[in-house]
Amino acid sequence: MKAKSFTKTDVKHQKVLLIWAAIITVYGIIFYYVPLVGWLMAFQNYKPVTGILHSQFIGLDKFKMLFSDVAFLRVIRNTLAMGIINLVATFIMAIVFAILLNEVASKGGKKVVQTISYLPHFLSWIIVAGILHDALSASGIINELLVHFHIFAKPIDFFAHEKYFWPIVAFANVWKETGWNAIIYLAAITSIDPSLYEAAAIDGAGRWAKIKNVTLPGIKPTIMILLLMNVGNVLNAGFEIQYILGNGLIQKVSQTIDIYVLKWGISQMDYALGTAAGIFKSVVSIVLIVFFNNMAKRHGEERLF
Repeated sequence: MKAKSFTKTDVKHQKVLLIWAAIITVYGIIFYYVPLVGWLMAFQNYKPVTGILHSQFIGLDKFKMLFSDVAFLRVIRNTLAMGIINLVATFIMAIVFAILLNEVASKGGKKVVQTISYLPHFLSWIIVAGILHDALSASGIINELLVHFHIFAKPIDFFAHEKYFWPIVAFANVWKETGWNAIIYLAAITSIDPSLYEAAAIDGAGRWAKIKNVTLPGIKPTIMILLLMNVGNVLNAGFEIQYILGNGLIQKVSQTIDIYVLKWGISQMDYALGTAAGIFKSVVSIVLIVFFNNMAKRHGEERLF
């Protein structure tokens, strides 16, 4: 079938759309692609005085320095571990929350719960970290409850033990983002044909059977697309909460790549090293997205491209 040609009349009718598209394209080029010139710093002995154009090229020396640094290998482990834990926890909880909220019969109750669940998303990480710090401190409510119910004999300092830090970060992400992340799943659920639920009811399906055989298959394409998009953010495990809640006692498990870049790339003015670490994150994200997108394509699932 021959494609329809784009005429001057079409341009005239779509003038406003084309203008906005051009503005957004220019914006994207200026703020997303032009800054990529800064990646040259990773391959230079960059000095702010001389700038990118006059700094000496040193090839992959900064990358070799990164991967020979035990501290950087440790922050890769921390970032990857927290990224995977956050991805699994927030992804599953958002789906579960959306399905359970959809099952609430009362429209008023559903709106109230939905509105309350959104609110933490609009809090800054500083406020969230402050709430966590107060709740988990030795005199906080969590320790009081644990001691009261004889789970612990005495209060403990959660921020002095490495084994508690990753679960705390995961809990913070779940609490803050579950309601917001569930929005798209709720939208996907509302687009499911109601006649499918009616047919399932006629066949004798209960509430859980409807969820298993109608709701989950109905939102499966949405789940796959969002999963593929979020996989690329595994190394974006966060910066604010780890930086605020981290301390010398748990430094080995709290530092992420972003904190490493701040500490060695910006604070020490070694911008080339920080840029190299940023490139590493970007390359890993691209590789993960392409790999899992091809896996989804191979298995006949929804994919990004």
